[in-house]
Amino acid sequence: MSGGTLWTVVLVASVGCYLLKLAGLSVPAAWVEQPWVTRVVEFVPAALLAALVAVQAATSGSALVLDGRLVGLAVAALALALRAPFIVVLVLAGAAGALVHVLTG
Repeated sequence: MSGGTLWTVVLVASVGCYLLKLAGLSVPAAWVEQPWVTRVVEFVPAALLAALVAVQAATSGSALVLDGRLVGLAVAALALALRAPFIVVLVLAGAAGALVHVLTG
């Protein structure tokens, strides 16, 4: 990608982001204060993060891969369900993933 094309993409993306922000600010308050809108908006960040984690844990490039990352994710989910401290969740997930990697080569 040449320098001119790169800057064109950056400028177009910047204008697009600004227009999207302006559109969000232009929505009437009555629409945003609806209870169902509030519930949906509260779950969007968690859903996006879950989707990113799932893609990173179960894919490599365009292929589906089941390896230690998925085991680490499962161990982390279990530790979180048991209300373990976050540092413990990280250590357990890392150790489980590493152990699967060592055992499977």
